[in-house]
Amino acid sequence: MFYGSHAINMDAKGRIAIPSRVRELLEDCNGHIVLTAHTENRCLHMYPESQWQEILPKIEALPSFNKVSRRAKLLLIGHASPLELDANGRIVVPPTLREYAGLEKKIMLVGQGKGLEVWSEDRFTDYIDSSVDTEDMPEGMQNLAL
Repeated sequence: MFYGSHAINMDAKGRIAIPSRVRELLEDCNGHIVLTAHTENRCLHMYPESQWQEILPKIEALPSFNKVSRRAKLLLIGHASPLELDANGRIVVPPTLREYAGLEKKIMLVGQGKGLEVWSEDRFTDYIDSSVDTEDMPEGMQNLAL
């Protein structure tokens, strides 16, 4: 399970070094991951390849004639990039995904349970600092006690 936030840097070639604690969790997939566009925010999803293989059929099953699901399929499948960690635990983020997420030097890698999200540090901070419309709160969340 992926959790926690990691502030990392991206070099001029688009390489990011995956923190060692995260790399340890990726050992089950031999360093094979899939990076793709997020459907709601200008950030990226990162999944171990095995997890992506479980998610992909669910995405493919979405109806093609529904505008919302069609957009989700275009983003998730159309931007999916299989990657492999190099010997130094780095990946190269493809230019199209860098542009989509506005990634420059400062990056946030944020655990989300079964996967991670890759954010521009500025966009992540803006998102966290933005106000939330509580009218959209799911019913189960209203009763959540931490």
